[in-house]
This record gives sequence, structure tokens and C-alpha cells, in this order.
Amino acid sequence: MSEGGQTLVDAHHHLWDTGVRDYAWMDGSWADPIRGRFDVGRYASAATGVIASVVVQALHDPGETYDLLRAAGEPGPIQGVVGWVDLTATDVADRLAALRSEGPLVGIRHQVQDEPDPRWLLRPEAVCGIAAVGKAGLVYDLLVKQPQADAALDVVRRLPEMTFVLDHAGKPGIAGGMWEPWATWITVLAALPNVTVKLSGLVTEAATEWKPADLLPYARHVLSSFGPGRVMYGSDWPVCTLAASYDEVLAAAEEALSPGDREAVFGETARSVYRLS
Repeated sequence: MSEGGQTLVDAHHHLWDTGVRDYAWMDGSWADPIRGRFDVGRYASAATGVIASVVVQALHDPGETYDLLRAAGEPGPIQGVVGWVDLTATDVADRLAALRSEGPLVGIRHQVQDEPDPRWLLRPEAVCGIAAVGKAGLVYDLLVKQPQADAALDVVRRLPEMTFVLDHAGKPGIAGGMWEPWATWITVLAALPNVTVKLSGLVTEAATEWKPADLLPYARHVLSSFGPGRVMYGSDWPVCTLAASYDEVLAAAEEALSPGDREAVFGETARSVYRLS
């Protein structure tokens, strides 16, 4: 339960062991606090009020996704996995089926924000792969920044029959006071009914000495654009710990929400979109 007694679903967190797999994006001393083993038990200890969660890939490696599917079978709150598959593979449908047979796969994500080509999402083979994700009854998570924003908007329009989830509210540059073109893009994206958004990851986009008031304009713009029925809470643990504790992230989200928003954002949206039990 979160403050106020509502049930809490965390729609975005990670698990990893950097002693087992190499996370190349952890490319400097800034990442030292999040190196090591972050397993189900450690997550459950941090996220004490969470009754259900979705764990999300952080590596372009099917081995990591299989690890996450196995972790979902351990005692704890994990009810869904957003994994990774090579979307450009000609047998992507078979690969998705193999993953689904191993556990509660609910979606797929590719770290598009790291692709050198800002229009990677629109490559024909990528569009076909994303379409296969939808045909398999899965959600596609969009991890993009402003360089990939136009391509993300285009692919959502091209595939109106499937569900997209925008991670981390599109990663606005809060530390630099970025508002446009992010705000207009969010408004345009929200007009498309097949996309929902995660209220997540904002603390690590803010300045080191952030305060909740720094995040509020961004969170409230997301909420007013999408409506609470298309917004879900995510902690982005353990990445969030670079800037805040789990409880501080949750408190910041609560401050942005009216009492009437909380049931949807802290539970109903994620349950519906990811089809959690």
C-alpha cells in the first residue's frame, strides 16, 4: 500500500547482476552505486508497499530476459516482464513465443535512445518486428529521447491496432529546464489512443539537488494530456537511487496526483495495459 491506503503497482523497475552480465551503458563512475546484484529480494526490501510489479529489460540480450522471466517465478511482487528480442530478426514471432513459454512476458522494449540512427524505429524490419509484438498480444515500450521523438510518434500512428507505453514520460531534460518541444510532443502523442505513459524516471532527469516542485510541471502536463486512466507509476529502481530513495520517488509521484488520480495511476492503468492478474 502507498500513503492513503491505495494498492500500489510499480510498472517499471529493473533487476541485474553486473558481475554476471556486462551493462555497457554503465560507462563511468557515475554508475558505481548501481553496480552489483539487484535481485528480487533487494527490490522487495526497497519497495515495501508494492503488491505487483513489472520488471523491465536493461540489456539487448535475450539471456537477460530469460533471467527476468525466471525471477518472476520467485516469491515476490513481479507479475510481468518487459523483455528484449531482436526485432529485426526474420523469426521474431518464434522468438517471442519461446520467451512467452518461459514466464509472464507482457511486453518488449528496445533501448532506442542509444541507437545512432534517430529513425531506427522506422526501419522496415523494426516496424515489422514491433507489429509482431502486437500480434503476439504484447505491449511495446518506447524508450526514447527528443532525437527519436518524431520516429516514435510515426510508429505509433502506423500501428494503431497495438498498444505502446512511453517510458519515463519521454525523458524531458528537467535539469536544463527543458519544456519545448517536449510539452507539445506529449500533447500530440496523447491524442493517439493506443499509447499510455509511465510517470517514472523523472528524478534522474532533474538536477542533483532536485525537489518535488521541480518535477511537478512535467508530471502534471503528462497527467492533463493523457488523463490518469492512461498514466501508470514506475519507480525505475535501482536507477532512481542515483537521485532518490524508493520512498522519495513514491512521495514525489503522490504529490503530483490528486486523490482521484491515484487509483488509476498507482494500479488500474498498469493492470489493464499489461494484463496483470
